[in-house]
Amino acid sequence: MKLLVLNSGSSSIKYKLYNGNNGALEAIAEGIAERVGIGSSFIKHKVDGKDKIKVEIDLSDHEKAINEILKLLVDEKVGILKTVEDITGVGHRVVHGGEDFTESALVTDKVIKAIEDNSVLAPLHNPANLLGIRAIARVLPEVPQTAVFDTAIHQTMPKKAFMYALPKEMYESHKIRRYGFHGTSHGYVSQKAAEILGKPLESLKLITCHIGNGISITAFKDGVSVDTSMGLTPLEGVVMGTRAGDMDPYIPLYIMKTLNMTADEVNDVMNKKGGMLALSGYSDMRDVESRYENGDKVCTDAIDVYSYRIQKYIGAYTAAMGGVDAIIFTAGVGEKSPIVRGKVLENFSYLGLHLDMEANEKNATVLTTPDSKVKALVVPTDEELVIATDTLKIIEGK
Repeated sequence: MKLLVLNSGSSSIKYKLYNGNNGALEAIAEGIAERVGIGSSFIKHKVDGKDKIKVEIDLSDHEKAINEILKLLVDEKVGILKTVEDITGVGHRVVHGGEDFTESALVTDKVIKAIEDNSVLAPLHNPANLLGIRAIARVLPEVPQTAVFDTAIHQTMPKKAFMYALPKEMYESHKIRRYGFHGTSHGYVSQKAAEILGKPLESLKLITCHIGNGISITAFKDGVSVDTSMGLTPLEGVVMGTRAGDMDPYIPLYIMKTLNMTADEVNDVMNKKGGMLALSGYSDMRDVESRYENGDKVCTDAIDVYSYRIQKYIGAYTAAMGGVDAIIFTAGVGEKSPIVRGKVLENFSYLGLHLDMEANEKNATVLTTPDSKVKALVVPTDEELVIATDTLKIIEGK
């Protein structure tokens, strides 16, 4: 069984091909199509056992991009499939499922309608995810597709965690509440952390920190998500690459009134011009850290703000759960930045968490000393594997 996983963005499509055998999944090819629909497009493609290649090719839209991805997968020289008919299922990452989905689902007309309806809550993501689903439906109409939702895992949050203090009808009629995101990542690394600790997930209190360009912090208790930092949209929470995160809710209104900006313009500021980009001039943490190490005060201050906000959420979730057994770091920055991890963890000695500086510098799995009561771990995420696993289960259960 061959399963294709797609993560469709507005101008990119990440893909990974898995071979399924007796319930086990092995990644055999992967790549990314970039600059879809905006010119100067290309595909980076890698098949297991072969050299990575880059193909510069016009990708006018998502359907064209998916067609070219499929061509690469069946190419005699750089591919791995004999024919596209070898693909038995396609799994898609879908960012916002609202309250409609508590788990992954087989794509049907009803599911597509629900994704469309929830697009108002994720206007940068859901429409792009739908482009991938529709493109596959046209190219491979007989192949079953699944939707794996970022929000699904957080549907276990209690009402006290997901409700906003707004008039009742705003929730009942318009579903304005906290949803949370990065669910596939948080769920995967929490389970892996439990395996590393040698204990059932249901017996642990864990705080997972997905720190990439987008960042969210999630609290797991009794094996489920009980709170998470992102809210109605991925804007709420800590400072991110270009997202401002938590702020006085009057600020957007103040900006609109004093600077005569429209709602769309303010949205652009908060989502695309805020965060580390606003604080340091750079949205990529590699650039910020490089200047931090050279003594740049602006970047030093920016990293302090960034790390402090993450610290606060960890402290809040520790209190909310009545303790914590382990703090887990994942995603690009979480897995690879000793600077950020060190700053985030520096104030938690009162919990009995003692950072092993050498382990942190080496990006080791366990970052804390053996005598630490609370552990800190680095657990690489694998969202594509989660999507492939769910797709396999759904297709086999049809």
